[in-house]
This record gives sequence, structure tokens and C-alpha cells, in this order.
Amino acid sequence: MQAEGIYANRFLKRMQKKLMLLFLFILLILCGIIGRLMYIEETSGEKYEKIILSQQAYDNRAIPFKRGDIVDARGNILATSVDVYNVVLDCWVLNQTKEDRDKTVAALVECFPELKSEEIYQTIKEKKESRYQVLLKRCPYEQVREFTELREASAEEAEKRKKSKTSDTEESGEISENAVWFEKEYVRRYPYDSLAASLIGFVSSGDVGTIGLENYYNSTLNGVNGREYGYLNADNNFEKTTRQPKDGHTLVSTIHQPIQAAVEEKLAKYCEENTNGYVQGDGCLHIAAIVMNPQNGDVYAMANNPTFDLNQPRDPSLYFTEEELAGRSEEEKLELLNKLWENFCVTYTYEPGSTMKPMTVACGLETGTLSGDEAYVCDGVEVINGSEVHCVNRAGHGTETVQQALMDSCNDALMQMSYSIGQENFTEYQNIFGFGQRTGIDLPGEERGLLNSSKKALDLATNSFGQNFNCTMIQLASAFCSLINGGKYYQPHVVKRILDSEGNVVENIKPVVLKETVSKQTSEKIKSYLFATVSEGTGHEAKVDGYSMGGKTGTAQKLPRDAKTYLVSFVGYVPQENPQLMIYLIIDEPNVKEQAHSSYAQGVAKEILEEILPYLNIYPDEELTQEPEDGQDPEGSGTPEDGQTPEGSGTPEDGQTPEGSGTPEDGQTPEGGEPPGDEYGDIFEE
Repeated sequence: MQAEGIYANRFLKRMQKKLMLLFLFILLILCGIIGRLMYIEETSGEKYEKIILSQQAYDNRAIPFKRGDIVDARGNILATSVDVYNVVLDCWVLNQTKEDRDKTVAALVECFPELKSEEIYQTIKEKKESRYQVLLKRCPYEQVREFTELREASAEEAEKRKKSKTSDTEESGEISENAVWFEKEYVRRYPYDSLAASLIGFVSSGDVGTIGLENYYNSTLNGVNGREYGYLNADNNFEKTTRQPKDGHTLVSTIHQPIQAAVEEKLAKYCEENTNGYVQGDGCLHIAAIVMNPQNGDVYAMANNPTFDLNQPRDPSLYFTEEELAGRSEEEKLELLNKLWENFCVTYTYEPGSTMKPMTVACGLETGTLSGDEAYVCDGVEVINGSEVHCVNRAGHGTETVQQALMDSCNDALMQMSYSIGQENFTEYQNIFGFGQRTGIDLPGEERGLLNSSKKALDLATNSFGQNFNCTMIQLASAFCSLINGGKYYQPHVVKRILDSEGNVVENIKPVVLKETVSKQTSEKIKSYLFATVSEGTGHEAKVDGYSMGGKTGTAQKLPRDAKTYLVSFVGYVPQENPQLMIYLIIDEPNVKEQAHSSYAQGVAKEILEEILPYLNIYPDEELTQEPEDGQDPEGSGTPEDGQTPEGSGTPEDGQTPEGSGTPEDGQTPEGGEPPGDEYGDIFEE
């Protein structure tokens, strides 16, 4: 017995040792497995996670951002994004109950007239397993609300039937709650249709700005899409995670909607009144205007005509006749639209004519080559290297002071000034005034213009009164603003503030002084000349009674010179002291018998000023007077008589051209044509 007990004890000890070894072995294996899993998780976890997720029923959808608004200086909405909805059908859910299916289809057809019950039933039959089927795109909220209300009413009726235990099969069923839902997206809308069309611009599919501010500030206006991720787990429950979208920023522009509307109205009125005037066709080739604040570079209005509807920019039949479109390919029609969409004020280059003369005089005063006390004898013509260049008054103005040269727009006197100024000084000040350079305005497609690099005396002489070089409207307007504000050249701009989607200020865009063009003394002297030009000279037809103002007229003969076509213009400011408003208006080839009269541009500019000055709280500062009687015609305000011709419109003699330098040579021909809501509150009040 004792021996058996000893044997049993030894057996138990051996078993314990074996069990311990087995336990350690298993523990070691488990540790190895755990270690291996940790290694796999660390090195290949993402890879296997994707494999597992790919084997699950997985779904995700983008949640669109809302593109930021564009508003005017007072908060009126010029461009916005409105929500629309896609009608989405879950065919699998709808096929579960016949009664629900029929009621749901009937409700869809009732609320969305574009849908047909036969087409819906066909979709349900053919796509019976589909969980996502778009029936209709971009439906207005009103239709969606109607369907939602109908569905809620149906659910209430179904609940009442359950409580009353009604079993009538005709009354059974309800509009399915889970079979139809609505995806929200946005479309761009422009409340004022064609207002500031080429300046604001429009968007293409995918929220891509095509022209104007929509293009220049595209990344600012756009936000970031959100996304909803989800999958069906093992219990067939839908689990999801949502990342909310980030909406785009709002642009607060310097544009004033009432000013912009007034400018466009007057431009359209001129075109309408002169359509089929002298010849069959439009009232002019182009007409455009810029209104700015010369004290900070704010653009209050920028308009051109013809224009287009921002809500329907791509339909050529709205803007061109059947005859104009007949036989044209789609590419050719698009080319017509591209020309229509251009912002004339920044993309079109032309010879400015006599509106350049104040800059020429300022150049002489700044360089000391002119004192302002000079006098010149105008005999109606200058002979330069054998070429005759005529004055506006072919009989001659007689003796002209510097001020009188601007008042009478005397080409002869300006050419004589150019001899004193010299080519080097003149070219330097062309650059100082920004000609041949982009202004940097926050709009796309700005052209540089084209300066005449010739060193010939003839080219300098004609450049002095604005011929034989090209500029854009925004170049001349910006240069003129610096001339009347004391010499500060502000970078012109159309946006002054950027807000986030909550209305908080993200960035204030402050006025930027790029350079000083002239001294205050020169600025004051030029202003005195311009005041006299409007009060007593060629610019008198632009004078708004009761307001002190200055300005300069322009009548530029276009290439080819023998075609006798003209671009007429007026640039001016109000009031005389501390100017608060600058207006620059051009009419390209007015449809009249005698084009060479700046009075056409002056008349339109005056009508605009009379309407917008009260809006800007710019009050009369002079006594009211009667309109001046018709007298001798200054700078083309009437029909030329006694051999006198409007500014630069004389008949070419001996192969030369008037108010031009003859045919430009050595490739120096200027281009001369078309180049390649209130909801925001008081934050907008100045």
C-alpha cells in the first residue's frame, strides 16, 4: 500500500509537469498569435480594412457646398445660389408593399408634373433591386414641400386606421417614407438678370466661374463638399458618418446697384434711339462707361452694350437674329457669344483721342518743360517731316494758352507742346500713368494696350493728342483719377470685402496706392484747366446745372483713317474741389451721318450724372443757371462749317491722315479693335 501511494504521487507530479509544459506551450502560441496580429495591424491594417470594407454593402454620397454670394456695396444680392432637389427612388423598398407602391407613385405624379406613372412603374420593374434611382433633377423646393406635406398627411391617416382597426383594402397603404428622398444641390441665380453681366460673370457646370468676378474669385466663392459615408453591417443596419460641407465666401463688391442700373439704362437708351439711324443696324458698334471714386479706386459701375442675360448666357438665339446665326457652326456661334461676353472696359483696346491731352500737359508741367504760361499760335495745321496734321479747327484757333488749348481741344497747340516735352519725357510719363501696363484690376482678361515705340517726331506729335497708341478704358480712367485726386494712382478694384458663410469678415480689401503720378500743384492746375473746359469749352454739353465739374472730350479717328469712323468720348468728375466721382464714357462708331462729335458722349454722360449724383448725396455747389444757348460749335457739337472739321476729321491730303500720323510703319500699327439683398445688414454701409 505504501508503495502504491508513492507511485501515485510520482505519477501526479509527472502529470503536473506535463500539464504545466502544455499550458506554457499554449500560452506561448497565443502570445505569438497576438504578436503576429499586432504586427499585421501595424504594418498592413489599412490594407485588410479596405478588403473587409469592400466586401460589405458600402455607400457614400457628396453633400454639396453652397457657392458664396456676390453683393453690391449696400448688400443687394447680385448673384446667389438657390437650393434645388433631385428626386431619388429606392426601388427595392418600394417593391415591398403593393399598396404603398401605388400610393407613392400617385403622389409623385401629383407633385411633380414632369413625371409619368407609366415611366415610374417601368423603372420600378426594370430596376427592382436598385436602392438609388434618380427620377428628376433640380426640382424647386415648392414641389418638394408639397410632396412632403402629402406624405405626412398620408402617415397620419394610416395611423388613424391602425387605431380604428380599419381593414378596408382600398384604404390600406400609405406613401412610403423610406422609398423616396431628396438630394439637395444648388444652382446659380442672378436676381437682376443682365445687370453688370460682363462684370459679374456666370458659372459653368461644376461651379466653375466663366467670366467676370465669378471667374476671378472662383476659388474664394467655392467651398468644399461634405460627404456622407455609410455601409450595411452584418445585421443589415445602415451605419453612417457625415462630414459637413464648407460653404464658399461672399464677395462684397464696390458696385452700387442703382448706379449700375442707371448707367446701363442710359447706354441702352442711346442705342435704341440711334438704331437704324444713318444706316440699318445697331445704334453704335460699342458703348461703355465706367463710374469710379477717384479717392480710393472703387468702381461704382462698369457697363457696356450690347449685353446679355446672366441666367441664360448660352442661348445665341436670344442675342442674334436668325440671319446672323444662319449657316454658322456651333463653334462659330460660341465665338459670337464669347465676343458678347467680353467686358469692353478691360479687354478692348482703342486710340483714346483727346482725353489723353490732360496727361500730356501734366507731363510737361511735371518735367518742367512747360510752365503753364506758354502761348501757341494755332494756324490749323502742323507740318512734320513733310506730313500735314490738322487741328480740329482747320482755320486755326489763333493764339492759345495752355488752358485754352485744352478748352478748345487744339491739336496744333498740343503738338507744339510735344516738341518741348520730348520723346523721352513723354514715354516716361506714359508709363507713369500706366499706359501699356495692366492696372491689376480684379477682373480677368485685362489687356495691356499697345504703345508706339517709334522715335519719330510725327508719332510723338500725334501721341500727344491720343492717336497712334492704344489703351483700355480702365487704364485711362485710372490715370485720370490720379490726375484729379492730387496725384495718387489707386489700383482700381471691384471687391472691397470678403465674408464667410456666417457673415463674418474674412478680409477687408483696402485701397492700394501704387504710385504718385503728379504733384498736388500739377493736379490743381490741371483741374483748373478741366473746369474751364466744361464751363466754357468743348465739354459744356456734359455740364450738370448746379454742380461744379471738370472734364475733357475726345474724338478719335479709327483705323483705317480713310474709313472716317470715330470713337467719341467724355471723361469728367464732380465736384471741382475734392472730386467724389469720375465718369468715363465712350461711343464707338455712333450710327449717325457725322460721327466726329463728342456731344453724343457728353449727352449720355450728363444724363447719367443727373441721376446718380443725388443717390451719392453729392449736392449742388453752384447756383442754378439756364442751359447755354446754341452758339458756335466747340469740338464737334454741331455740323462743321466754313471748312472747319471736327477734331481730327479733316480730309487726308497728300497721303497723310488727320489727327493721326499717317499709316504706322514697321509693324507699329495699333490694334484699334477687339482684342484677342439687404439681408446682410449694416456691414455694407460706408
